[in-house]
Amino acid sequence: MKDHYPIEVLCKALCVSRSGYYQWVERRKKPSARVREDLQLAEQIREVHQQSGSTYGTPRLEAELRHRGRRHSCKRIDRIRRELGLFGRQKRRYRPRTTDSAHDEPIAPNRLAELPAASRRDQLWVSDMTYIQTEEGWLYLAVIMDLYSRRIIGWAFAHHLSTELVAAALTMALVHRRPPQGLTRIAS
Repeated sequence: MKDHYPIEVLCKALCVSRSGYYQWVERRKKPSARVREDLQLAEQIREVHQQSGSTYGTPRLEAELRHRGRRHSCKRIDRIRRELGLFGRQKRRYRPRTTDSAHDEPIAPNRLAELPAASRRDQLWVSDMTYIQTEEGWLYLAVIMDLYSRRIIGWAFAHHLSTELVAAALTMALVHRRPPQGLTRIAS
């Protein structure tokens, strides 16, 4: 455009001073130290973001850059991250699966509904499993309950879901209660 119109006319039309225009031209030729530093920081932000699998947002980018010896404010890192078009992708929340209901196998009947209510202790036992999120990861819990007293009579924890977990809970219940013959155990 400056090839067709004088700079003075263009500056007046755009409401810019001539000296301001020439300062802008000089800044583009020789960027300031801050702009050069932002360009270097942008490369590091892009590298850290790619290494994270595109999951890091501003707080974790800032922490990783600090770990690498680059100390910058979150606002500066956030501004550069947005200029680069980088966004942290949130990971889905992990939820362990204890039951797989997507199968064509027959479903076991509800034997508990067919039985009469427990009239004495150690007549009906039921078991269940759940999972608990801890700072060290997921912890699985198996429990055995006496339906008459509604007391938990056996339990076991493990970092993995296996038959040994349920067996350990059942062993604890058997050792503590020593049930008579005729006990009905139902797993839920």
